[in-house]
Amino acid sequence: MCKTMSDADIGGFSKVALDQIQSTSVEPAHVRFHGEISIELPPDRPQVQRSGYAAWRNKDRGPTLFGKSLWDVDPYLFLALRIKSDGRKYFVNVQTESIVYTDIHQHRLYAQRPGEWETVVFKWSDFVRTNYGHVVEPQNEIMKQKVRTVGIGLTDRVPGPFDLRVHSIWATNRMDDADSHSKDNDSPAVD
Repeated sequence: MCKTMSDADIGGFSKVALDQIQSTSVEPAHVRFHGEISIELPPDRPQVQRSGYAAWRNKDRGPTLFGKSLWDVDPYLFLALRIKSDGRKYFVNVQTESIVYTDIHQHRLYAQRPGEWETVVFKWSDFVRTNYGHVVEPQNEIMKQKVRTVGIGLTDRVPGPFDLRVHSIWATNRMDDADSHSKDNDSPAVD
């Protein structure tokens, strides 16, 4: 269960969809994050100064007998995604149960082979804490014991269509889950 967001929520004109795609003989089952980015500002909302974004994330998980339902990924060093990208500048967004509710930890999603399925791997320690799209200081380490949501956003403000497919997202200790490594082979496939 996921929710989508875009500048349409504040009067903008970007379109966003998240569709579940069944497996075929040539494609695995996956979700398709797609739509159209518009940077047109709403004429009747002068307080809106920027538009041109779309995103999705999982919905907050329901409460349990013991309180909020959160993921504990502390035993894992990496976050991995199996994707097929169109090559645009997406971000992976992770929200934790932090002191500032609106903080999001972000990492740029670098696709090495747009148009092909690939696995990319990130070090949890490489995520950057942001709030409303701006880097926040001090940079606290991500609270891996209390992950609320995981999602992907497109904030490049480049008008036009977008299409990203996600087969799976998982926490891992295996760097070799990645299809390829970055230039220095000491860091994840995405820097």
